[in-house]
Amino acid sequence: MNKVTYKTLRIGDIVQTVSFTHKFNKDKLIAINTSDVYNGTMGAGTLTPINKLKGQFKKTIQKGDILFSEIRPANRRFAKVSISDCQDFVVSTKLMVLRKFNDKVDANYFFYCLTNQPFLDTLQRRAENRIGSFPQITFDILAGYTFPIPPLDEQKRIAKVIFNIDRKIELNKAINDNLEAMAKQLYDYWFVQFDFPNEEGKPYKSSGGAMVYNEKLKRKIPQGWSNGVLSDVANITMGQSPDGSSYNEDGEGIIFYQGSTDFGLRFPNIRQYTTSPSRYANKGDILMSVRAPVGALNIANNDCCIGRGLSALSSKIGSMTHLYYLMNDFRLKFEGMNSAGTTFGSITKDELFSLPVIIPTKSVISEFEQVCEPIFDKQMIIGEEINALTKQRDELLPLLMNGQATVNYHLSSTPTTAFGMINKASTGIIGTAKFDMD
Repeated sequence: MNKVTYKTLRIGDIVQTVSFTHKFNKDKLIAINTSDVYNGTMGAGTLTPINKLKGQFKKTIQKGDILFSEIRPANRRFAKVSISDCQDFVVSTKLMVLRKFNDKVDANYFFYCLTNQPFLDTLQRRAENRIGSFPQITFDILAGYTFPIPPLDEQKRIAKVIFNIDRKIELNKAINDNLEAMAKQLYDYWFVQFDFPNEEGKPYKSSGGAMVYNEKLKRKIPQGWSNGVLSDVANITMGQSPDGSSYNEDGEGIIFYQGSTDFGLRFPNIRQYTTSPSRYANKGDILMSVRAPVGALNIANNDCCIGRGLSALSSKIGSMTHLYYLMNDFRLKFEGMNSAGTTFGSITKDELFSLPVIIPTKSVISEFEQVCEPIFDKQMIIGEEINALTKQRDELLPLLMNGQATVNYHLSSTPTTAFGMINKASTGIIGTAKFDMD
């Protein structure tokens, strides 16, 4: 195998930041804010009358641009612009608009280098060391970092490998989203509309099932059901942060989740460990944020330690799926209060324990668990696969970038096969790449 020759280029030698002010020649434009970009994808934005646009919305974009947030790089607020006609879009000044001008650099390869988690962590540390209200970077800072650049063909092969892994991750996420929608619909049908199957298999309330007015809840509930508080149906552990000196990123001790900043779409992201755990959550427990945003939820897919920003919940009545969607209802209520102007900065132990709940009969809970537990378990398995693929991608890309691994030959369309086509130029796996400043 011929040895691949790598060059080193500054980001500023690959892309430039552009800031062309929109002509505002239409009555309405689609406003793109930092909240509209996440993990490579640009959302739909908000169609807004010109006279209602905030002053920050000024920039034009075109297909191929990269939108990259100046605030908190680790939050993964970035996206590729894939839309051909962008005349109706206007972008916030809080987003850098990066446009490639170097024909010797593949756009996809550069995007993966820029958004690789080790590099984002590097930027985050740099941002946190700056003086200011928010952890922020500028293009001048970004432009000074360098990436190893192999020949163009090799760049494309590397990008293909990472794309295949990302495609599998996104497919798994879509499957989990569909499973989530199925379980949520069933929960609403049974415990909100009260149309769980009766003894004849017919929907309870719609078929005339007996409903009894509950004075405490100020509403009718199915006969045989009762009212209570959250601690009646859930074991609750309030988090407690261990000594900061025990934190590490080297895998020593037990996984540690501090708060909702560690949350993913459904399962938390492993960022830290602690050698002095204080409060524990078990695999499968529901993790709830008890600090802003109060009510945010994830599922622990590992035994772990939880910090003071979290609580861990497990079911006392035999159904984790019922408890999860019950807590999701509380999350929606907290969000509603926030939008109404009553901001929850935190929720205390007493407040959490005393949240009012409807307690179904054991038979309904048991039947619901039989139906939904396989869905829940499948989501756990898929979530673990997503985490494994993400870890592999984040470890593999720095190796490929630094020439410590190379793509041997023609790539398969599947990520698992693609892994077998990597030739390591050095022994061992590294988790971080070297990002130098010019």
